[in-house]
Amino acid sequence: MMDTTIIIEKSVIIFVVFAITMLMAMYSTWAERKVAAWLQDRIGPNRAGPLGLLQPLADGLKLFAKEEFEPNTPNKFLFVVGPAIAMSTALMTSAVIPWGDKLHLFGRDILLQATDINVAVLYIFAVVSVGVYGIMIGGWASNNKFSLIGAIRAASQMISYEVAMGLSIIALLMMTGTLSLREISAQQEGLNWNVFYQPLSFLIFLICAFAETNRTPFDLAECETELIGGYHTEYSSMKMGFYLFAEYANMFVSSTILAVLFFGGYNYPGMSWAVENWGVNIANVLGIVALFIKICGFIFFYMWVRWTIPRFRYDQLMNLGWRILIPLSIVNIMITGIVILRHGIIAYLGF
Repeated sequence: MMDTTIIIEKSVIIFVVFAITMLMAMYSTWAERKVAAWLQDRIGPNRAGPLGLLQPLADGLKLFAKEEFEPNTPNKFLFVVGPAIAMSTALMTSAVIPWGDKLHLFGRDILLQATDINVAVLYIFAVVSVGVYGIMIGGWASNNKFSLIGAIRAASQMISYEVAMGLSIIALLMMTGTLSLREISAQQEGLNWNVFYQPLSFLIFLICAFAETNRTPFDLAECETELIGGYHTEYSSMKMGFYLFAEYANMFVSSTILAVLFFGGYNYPGMSWAVENWGVNIANVLGIVALFIKICGFIFFYMWVRWTIPRFRYDQLMNLGWRILIPLSIVNIMITGIVILRHGIIAYLGF
């Protein structure tokens, strides 16, 4: 009976997380147009529904209705697999994210997380590293030189910045002593956020997140002035829709990871007081709201940067990753190690 209850509970959480991820990805397209319009003194979407809120649904219907085109390629199976991998990896990373602490329902505590594993950070890096295959396979199978160049750019860019991203997070893991996202969130109670202790790690991770999601100024994999549409030039209908959705889903998930690792996740000032006075459920629902406010803040920042900073040249992109971010990450690891060692020696000597 207990196993059945857990299966039902986790199934509901997985469905809700999937639905929220898709909804956020869908309405991020609307928000991006509205933010761009606001920054450029325009109106933005305003025809499909009130304030243009039905525009994402209209776009989805348009993609479903468009002609399904396939290029003359000997790799038709890979042509289909590419966008499927990109979309799947974008959704899989949300499985280990703690969306809140817990809710007390039906006489039992329900953790607001699909699964709590003690190597969640490694899981995220493993899944993200697989995502590059979706782009590379799609560009290769398109039988198009522009698509292939875009795929090669994307692969080299993502691999390069994954190194810097991985190194940047090591300093944080040295400080927290855990790979579990739930434990990292629990350690940031109140305003005891990791960003105050590891600002350089946060800055490097944020820059790498832009490169990992192929967002401006690191969107050279789909640079229309040089490569038409990049790795998805030959895609149409919902195959192209999967690539576009994967980008916005990745932006949502990366914003969530940034909020969990550096900005306390679901924690907010006065949360302990709220638990004692308002109860676990109300306090933790407010925690979910706090997490989504932080996520929306990062998504807005992604969009703000897109319409503010011009695109880098490809050599500038690679130089930033290999010559600046990776050395800075290593220096940050060394400084963190020295500080931890100093505190350990002081504690051991009893000073």
